[in-house]
Amino acid sequence: MAADPWADLTAELDAWAAAGRQATFWWRDDDAVAPSPALDRLLGRVNAYQVPLALAVIPAAAEPALAARLAAAPAAIRVLVHGWSHANHARPDKKKSELACGRPMVEMAGDLARGHARLADLFGPRLLPVLTPPWNRLPVPLIRELPLIGLGGLSRFKPRKARCPAPGVVEVNTHIDPIDWRGNRGFIGEAVAVAAITAHLAARRSGHADAQEPTGLLTHHLVHDPALDEFLDRLMAYFAGHPAVIWPDLPTIFSP
Repeated sequence: MAADPWADLTAELDAWAAAGRQATFWWRDDDAVAPSPALDRLLGRVNAYQVPLALAVIPAAAEPALAARLAAAPAAIRVLVHGWSHANHARPDKKKSELACGRPMVEMAGDLARGHARLADLFGPRLLPVLTPPWNRLPVPLIRELPLIGLGGLSRFKPRKARCPAPGVVEVNTHIDPIDWRGNRGFIGEAVAVAAITAHLAARRSGHADAQEPTGLLTHHLVHDPALDEFLDRLMAYFAGHPAVIWPDLPTIFSP
């Protein structure tokens, strides 16, 4: 009989509880630009389970209607700066990147400054000064420039190497992406997703990953299929029932 991934996750969380530790989580959803039924499903889920959400918004494409939609949303939903236009500037032989090596630094910094300013105008205090680079990539020298344009946070994918990758910048990454981007672009499946959550928690607990970095869920509401939406409901209900799980507020996890 195959192992039960939910039982493994329960055992891992029980180990956190037995050690008197809290298993912290956070949730980032990328590529928001406008209201949609998919966004409504996401916001409804977040509201139902009372968890914070970081919504990475593409500044160049962001519609005022999105700001109006979020105005009525819980305060725990915050906006992050998702590059400028989500355009690929990488060479054909390189992985996709808007903030690509080889672009002039002044050009990339200017794009990010424009994006930060536009989202501040649209979303006001709901905006967190955190960069989520499209495709989770940016050159190291640009990280050092972020505080100069008012961005004190950075969020990419995979466990962070350091909490502060540059002076004045706090990095908090995501670790579980439930979409099969290299396959059919559907849900990766419950067993794989749950196992990935368990693995990151175990790495944190054992010291093989930064124990202070919350385990991050990365979603893209515009491409969810019904199976993924059903899984997210099951996962949120499961987390709500385990005493070791907590969801810190987003300004706290990105605080200097």
